[in-house]
Amino acid sequence: MARRHAERVGPYMRFAVVVVYPLVSLLFRRRWVGLDRIPVTGPAIVAVNHISYADPLIFARFIWDAGRVPRYLAKASLFTLPFPLGRIVTGAGQIPVHRDTADAAQALQAAVDALGRGEVVLIYPEGTVTRDPDFWPMQAKTGVARLALLAPGVPVVPVGQWGAQHFLDFYARRFRPFPRKQITIAAGPPVDLSDFAGSAPDSEVLHQMTDRIMASIRDLVADIRGEQPPAQFYRRPAAKEGQS
Repeated sequence: MARRHAERVGPYMRFAVVVVYPLVSLLFRRRWVGLDRIPVTGPAIVAVNHISYADPLIFARFIWDAGRVPRYLAKASLFTLPFPLGRIVTGAGQIPVHRDTADAAQALQAAVDALGRGEVVLIYPEGTVTRDPDFWPMQAKTGVARLALLAPGVPVVPVGQWGAQHFLDFYARRFRPFPRKQITIAAGPPVDLSDFAGSAPDSEVLHQMTDRIMASIRDLVADIRGEQPPAQFYRRPAAKEGQS
């Protein structure tokens, strides 16, 4: 059951909801699990696996049904798209990530500010749609760990999702809207990162934190699928090695 909203919703977000909400209802059969694990109030980092370019619309509906306003981390270039797209992204309160800066902390400052305002920040740790042939979560970038260290005490809620890849598989050039696809999204309890409190954001710490978060997400996906997940994360293509 969807929760009532306590957060203030601006006109651009309201417009997005009016468009997205019925569209997701029309296109998909939905199964939401663990809505109560998304905090009713206060800041949270919500990390989810990425399986399709249709994910943002579907996952935004899940967060809205949890009673929160979805705030995605998005490439800064999206905010300068031609009117009206760039204006809608900006007006709906989405969060720019300035990937062209040499300072990783500065790149995430807008997300830290949003958490400071008590908002829920949504992040795809993998950075793009998984390239795992079986759509399991792949090796993630370390942005989610950096953000967790920059916002100590803010819960990191893992979420697993499954089904959107049957609707739209960009890499395979498949778009199959009919029949309606079953979408399952499940939120788990916050990831325990307490042993990293106060740690410096060095490579080892960032990768350990990221792997722990991704393991929680992978386990949720495994529960949804009823399958045993791979022991190792699929490594992103060689051309993208070195990115974090």
